Amino acid sequence: MGNISHIRVTFPTIATMSLGSKFAKRTQSTIPAAALACVLLLQASGLSWVTWVQHRVFDAFQQLHPREYTDAGVRIIDLDDESLARLGQWPWPRTKVARLETQLQRLGASATAYDIFFSEPDRTSPRRIAASWPDTAEFAALKDRVSKLPDHDLLLARALKEGRAVLGFALSGDHNDIFPASKANFAFGGDGPLAYLRDYPGAVANLPRLEEAAAGLGNVSVAPELDQVIRTTALIFRRGKTLLPALSIEALRVAQGATSFAVKATGASGELSGGQHTGITALKVGQFIVPTDAHGAIWVYYTETAPGRTIPAWEIFEKDFDPSTIEGALCFIGTSASGLKDIRATPLNPASPGVEVHANVAEQIITQTFLQRPDWALGAEFVYLLALGLLLLWILGRTGATWSGPIAAAAIALSIGLSWHAFTAWRWLLDPLFPSLGLFTVYATWSAVSFVRTEGDKRRITDTFGRYLSPKVVENLAKNPGAVQLGGETREMTFHFCDIRGFTTISEKFDPHGLTVFINNFLTPMTQIILEHDGTIDKYMGDCIMAFWNAPMSVPNHARRACSAALKMHARLAELNEQWQEEAKAKGISLPKIEIGTGLNTGPAVVGNMGSTLRVDYTVLGDDVNLASRLEGQSKTYGVHVVLGPVTRAQAEDFAAIELDLIKVKGKTKPVNIYALLGDPAVAKSAPFLAFAAKHAEFLKVYRSASFAEAARLMAEARVLGEAWRLGKLYDLYAARLAAFAAEPPPPGWDGVFTATSK
Repeated sequence: MGNISHIRVTFPTIATMSLGSKFAKRTQSTIPAAALACVLLLQASGLSWVTWVQHRVFDAFQQLHPREYTDAGVRIIDLDDESLARLGQWPWPRTKVARLETQLQRLGASATAYDIFFSEPDRTSPRRIAASWPDTAEFAALKDRVSKLPDHDLLLARALKEGRAVLGFALSGDHNDIFPASKANFAFGGDGPLAYLRDYPGAVANLPRLEEAAAGLGNVSVAPELDQVIRTTALIFRRGKTLLPALSIEALRVAQGATSFAVKATGASGELSGGQHTGITALKVGQFIVPTDAHGAIWVYYTETAPGRTIPAWEIFEKDFDPSTIEGALCFIGTSASGLKDIRATPLNPASPGVEVHANVAEQIITQTFLQRPDWALGAEFVYLLALGLLLLWILGRTGATWSGPIAAAAIALSIGLSWHAFTAWRWLLDPLFPSLGLFTVYATWSAVSFVRTEGDKRRITDTFGRYLSPKVVENLAKNPGAVQLGGETREMTFHFCDIRGFTTISEKFDPHGLTVFINNFLTPMTQIILEHDGTIDKYMGDCIMAFWNAPMSVPNHARRACSAALKMHARLAELNEQWQEEAKAKGISLPKIEIGTGLNTGPAVVGNMGSTLRVDYTVLGDDVNLASRLEGQSKTYGVHVVLGPVTRAQAEDFAAIELDLIKVKGKTKPVNIYALLGDPAVAKSAPFLAFAAKHAEFLKVYRSASFAEAARLMAEARVLGEAWRLGKLYDLYAARLAAFAAEPPPPGWDGVFTATSK
């Protein structure tokens, strides 16, 4: 028997296939699940960049669906570039600001709110100008007269006091001793709000006489986020133990004539959030109730630029100005002039005048149009992502690659769709990003693991089967690794055994090297034919080839494919014989004609990895495998090239074949009908074969009826008709039996079974 290690698969390879497959199956779910857990932890981490990413998504929602502008009686008096060009550069004399305030009062403004500081005395006031003159006799009289003129800051204070004016101050992170006063009282419901507010250590305030004259004071400081975009703004602030309102709500209070704010926090009327004291929940200003977050802030829901809301300051002084534009309106005075540097970034505009933030907040409160990030949102998003992620993982594990992409896309679209609906229908800010990211991560990692697993299976299959399967079959296996069951399975297969007759005698003609070359020259074309017919090479045993069909890939009509391969092998051997005879003649040596016998049988067998813990083969085991080997041995006995088992014959009934005998092969007790394969379906339809096959069948029928004289006559006729198939040895065998039966008839009840005594 030759060395067959080159087509065997060592245990580590198979172990890798088995263990790798089990590991891949586990990691197919565990890695995506772990990735999902990482996204969940990231979502719950509260990291600043995580929050920023979420807020960018909320920005996109606002950009796609900004607040619809409705005239809520809020106006912006804009100290724009044209106003500065017409009325003078900033800072204006306080007398001009006083004129603006008086004009707005005359036009019927419900309140005026200044997003401007008046923290230093007016440098254009008469006394300040006179103080800069030389202290000489010629200027003395002029100084005296000028000093008696009204102070500009006093004139502005008088104008402010005559109306409902709100001045802005700025809380600061820089330490100082400035403590802005509050013009309003604060009433509390529930927990005191101080614990939930940042304590600012400093401030920038207005001149005391101006603050005393104003009806209200409000903080104009708006803290942008890390990217300098203003998305939220606090409505109440803390300086020490003093509560201070934002400019927007202070203006609303003054416009309504209210004297106080009401702050509601958890603990009011026993109200808690999940059993916890979570902070401020709402603020009441006049008739308006404003839901806030725990720190008294709201999300600013911006409108796109509304021309009717913004009025250039210079127009206020025009004679033809329409007073109805201002009548009853809450007016915010601020600037869009680029040189005054009050430009802020908002979700809708990277360069928006800061005063627009206050105006948008006031409009939101008046129209009761609020964006809210509910306190339950994070928990709901976490549970939603966890549930949908696990559901997606479960679905992906059962649908495979075909539907995995569409299902994952649908799940992500559902997350985005639900968030978008919540925004447009209820103005809730629910994060679609992390649910989508989590679902995408589940899909991506699942796909990656699946890809690695599939590629690993392909590589292992190629390594395992590449040397004894045709490239086409290996390619098909690699594309469909699931079709391979390496652990062992039972299936119907067709088994092939063939070897060279008289190999021992032939081997004496060669030295070891020459014999190796000869065997390789024989096995290579025979193997190629088997592989071309979708067969699997099991092993080489010296000059013997063991092969099978219908594993590891299913092969429809495997019996017919095996018959075709056997016929092609014998035809190819005839060509090789001519070649070898010519080569032997050229070398001056005598080489006998090479003949092979083939046995084919079809039946169930166990196929898979079998062997020891050190080495295994992908091979077959079963009774029908052994029968195929016995049939190959009988080919020499009956003098035919290919012997078929009964099932093979039945499944390849269109091939040209005749029944040889009913025998008990060695080692078996049950007789089987065996057949000689003589040609392909074209031969089976030919008139000569049909005539011969009919006569041969008639002969066997008479023979088994024990009419031996008649059988001898029919056999002689069949011998003549079958000369083309060279069946002389077959009929010589039957002639010997007939002679023996003539001398000594078989016992009564003879069933025609012949018991083989050799393999």
